[in-house]
Amino acid sequence: MSDRRPGTAAPPTPGSPAPTSGSPARPTPGPPPLPVWPLTVMFALVPLWWALGAFYLGWSVFGVVLLALLVTRGRVPLPAGAACWLVFLVVVLLSATRLDRVTAYFTFGLRYGFLVTALVVCVYVHTLVREGTSWERVLRPLGWYWLGIVALGWLAVLAPTFALTTPVELALPGGIAGERYIQALTHVRANEFNPVSRTPIYRTAAPYPYTNNWGTAYALLVPCVLAYLTSVRTGRFRVALWVSLPLSVVPAFMTLNRGMFLGLGAGLLYLGLRALVRGNARLIVSIAGLVVLVWIVSLVVPVQEMINARVSTTDTNVDRMDLYLRTWQAVERSPLLGYGAPKSVDTTLAEEPLGTQGLIWQILYSHGIPALVLFLSWLVLVARRLAAAVSPAGHWLSTVPVIALVVIPVYAYIDPNLSVIFFAVGAGLAAVSGPVNRASLGPSSMSRPAPLTPWRTRGFGRAAVPQGPDAPAGATGVAAVPLRTADPAPADRPPTGSAPQPPVGQRPGTGRPA
Repeated sequence: MSDRRPGTAAPPTPGSPAPTSGSPARPTPGPPPLPVWPLTVMFALVPLWWALGAFYLGWSVFGVVLLALLVTRGRVPLPAGAACWLVFLVVVLLSATRLDRVTAYFTFGLRYGFLVTALVVCVYVHTLVREGTSWERVLRPLGWYWLGIVALGWLAVLAPTFALTTPVELALPGGIAGERYIQALTHVRANEFNPVSRTPIYRTAAPYPYTNNWGTAYALLVPCVLAYLTSVRTGRFRVALWVSLPLSVVPAFMTLNRGMFLGLGAGLLYLGLRALVRGNARLIVSIAGLVVLVWIVSLVVPVQEMINARVSTTDTNVDRMDLYLRTWQAVERSPLLGYGAPKSVDTTLAEEPLGTQGLIWQILYSHGIPALVLFLSWLVLVARRLAAAVSPAGHWLSTVPVIALVVIPVYAYIDPNLSVIFFAVGAGLAAVSGPVNRASLGPSSMSRPAPLTPWRTRGFGRAAVPQGPDAPAGATGVAAVPLRTADPAPADRPPTGSAPQPPVGQRPGTGRPA
């Protein structure tokens, strides 16, 4: 990225004629903008990838496509926290030296692909927003992903025993296809249930192999959908998202995921406290509306009774505590690099792997204590960075790392859900560091009242211009500005008592064009 001011001429290269004093400087053409379609193919077609058995196994292929586009484009700025994540990737890679089975290298590579792909998605989305791609286009693939999750959730409700032998399952070699983890990924089912039980409890899972993954995705995607709805005001896609929100509650309740409710509750509490401190009545009303919606659905679906019945007839809590204890005992014997991957042990119900039943335990057992410290540091870093958001969409996106932090003791998400987290974080970080928070912008509903009036803002990537008799001809109140500028460092809100900013393209204090 060049340090020259926009519109200035580049210095002459050796052997090229020097520009004449009377000839206008020609701006250097920048690289072409990144396309959005790879994200659309990756996230919007999840039901298709699930039916083919390629949802998990093919996810990293899309990461390679995104990385190739980034490399072809040239140098791009990395979002905040990228350095911490890169060090984490190095530590995880070193833990592969602890693997003791040949087949374990395949599953390790699959999980490592999720970790790398998540970072690539974050950088790609971050670059899209900074280049000025419309907020609607950037977030739409994540909206399609949500609609696919809800649609497959209703498939689980209407066809509880639905299962499918996929083409990928048939194509894999027997040694790999026989791995328990790989079989769960390629032989797809609509629900997770105990097949030997006389009264099985069907819990929503598709497109994931386990219901806990579906619950984690739901908790992470709800704020992303609300971010889209608060930043895009028109369109049929917006209507579809509004309709899907109440429809999604039924399959969500059927998961019986206590961690899902805990994560969503923590995110709403975090956002509600921020809104209360800053006096944002509109956001408080929105949160209250969500709570009322969930309460109304709970009157129809007796979710609490279903959770109590499940807990009283299974030993899941006993198994979890036993696995946690054994996992910690194993970590004490290999604290730095772990064991590379989970390993199976016998529990009350069945054979279960150590290093599962929660991302904390998976990272501790598989990759060691330093890897866990780096992972938690990344979550805290981006959560603090996103706390500077001032727009309604930014407020909702800021809850995503908080939810991810709350659920890690009980749920793991080294799977496509990790890319969902990084997608939201990449968009949010670009918005925080872009012109939406610069002093030339008007306040959001969550910032302090600005001393200058009247100003108007709408959406991301747009700068406010003054209205009134002094406004330049043709000013509409919102001017599109590029996200990659040579402006000063971003600010969270306009400083009190600061002088009004001139209209875009006008020199300060002169009234003449720049």
